[in-house]
Amino acid sequence: MTTSHLRLAGVENRVDEVRAEAIAVRRDLHAHPELGWHEVRTTELLARRLTAAGLSPRVLPTGTGLICDIGSGDTCVALRADIDALPVPDGVESPWRSTIDGTAHACGHDVHTAALLGAALVLAGMSRDGLLDRRVRLIFQPAEESMPGGALGVIAAGGLEGVHRIYGLHCDPRLQVGQVGLRTGALTAAADRILIRLSGSGGHTSRPHLTGDLVYALATLVTELPAVLSRRVDPRAGMSMVWGRITAGSAANAIPARGEAEGTLRCLDVNAWRLAAELIPTLAEHLVSPFGVEVDTEVTHGVPPVMNDAGAINVIRTAVEQTMGRDAVASTDQSLGGEDFAWYLEHVPGAMARLGVTPPGVEDAADLHTPGFDASEDAITLGTGVLVATALLD
Repeated sequence: MTTSHLRLAGVENRVDEVRAEAIAVRRDLHAHPELGWHEVRTTELLARRLTAAGLSPRVLPTGTGLICDIGSGDTCVALRADIDALPVPDGVESPWRSTIDGTAHACGHDVHTAALLGAALVLAGMSRDGLLDRRVRLIFQPAEESMPGGALGVIAAGGLEGVHRIYGLHCDPRLQVGQVGLRTGALTAAADRILIRLSGSGGHTSRPHLTGDLVYALATLVTELPAVLSRRVDPRAGMSMVWGRITAGSAANAIPARGEAEGTLRCLDVNAWRLAAELIPTLAEHLVSPFGVEVDTEVTHGVPPVMNDAGAINVIRTAVEQTMGRDAVASTDQSLGGEDFAWYLEHVPGAMARLGVTPPGVEDAADLHTPGFDASEDAITLGTGVLVATALLD
């Protein structure tokens, strides 16, 4: 038996023993979702469960989220889960449907959290039995969905001190339960939030020549800015600028004095991402200047791409193969999604894997960030096993 198999001996049984508790926690969290920086109930629930397992969790200075070490040693491997929900209604009918109007775990963070809690219970049991020969840090992170992300608060609080590698899982409805997507290098994209405000004197639609036609200017801005930007940035950078909100006016015969456009800038290349953020304010001003309106551009820097370390990916691959089988490993493409796990990887090497959550046979599964997103609970147990094995094999 190899050294890696010896380390994982008995893990499967331990994972099965915590399955019911991990699923119960997931259902509780799903029914009571909390938005970023407001995960008070979630944090308290996790703290109680970890304390009951004989651990000593530390709530982050921000008041939500926590860190908890298991075992001892000079080096430390970290496992991270995000705990916040989204301002999206829950469109899935289930006994644990969200009880909070307009808020749901539509990105699967409840699954991430439950899988990590399951791993915590397994590792705590191994530590009590003298079978854990290393130190593992659990990071239950708040506000992943808030730019630039709660990961920065974890880092500022010393969450990476002593950590030599960090790992995380993220739900992926494009993969079936029993699959884990792995990719070395860039896994996600850089992402910023763009908010552009236009202002003018306002006026009557019968006399547009006497005022700045703000709506026309706003329409020009939202259609032309992405196009002009695409001509100023290397087309190989995989840049995407998409608007999510446009507001202006309240009457058909009145030119409004205020208007806004809000969206995201995403880019696969870090250098192009930084250049685009510098160009946007100037380009926006040039586009609306003929209309006689004022423009104020706010670029909120989000996150860089998640850059998976090759050595860390090899550890996860071994963990998946030995807990789920060789066929469980799937390749995955770089996406334009943003993920603040990237901030951790600016400080220590590590990797994020994509956890399949769609039951076999289900076609056209609802995507992340939509009301219909639903994750199979079988993925929780599999995720727990992968996290435990990763921590033990690193």
